Amino acid sequence: MSIARVTEIKSSSKKNFDDAIKSGLVRAGKTLKKVKSAWIENQEVMLDDKGQVSEYRVQMKVTFILED
Repeated sequence: MSIARVTEIKSSSKKNFDDAIKSGLVRAGKTLKKVKSAWIENQEVMLDDKGQVSEYRVQMKVTFILED
């Protein structure tokens, strides 16, 4: 039997949402072992003074299996 845990992380990118998701998962994988899934709970963009998108942010929940 496996026991899983869910943790919430936020990640950002200057490129796009996809890059923010990937970089967040790569970083989570450095600390969390046996990461199995993630779902995006929220997305937002930050705008610069000219109203242009300057940063993409995601809030996600990551599921990982606890080790014995």
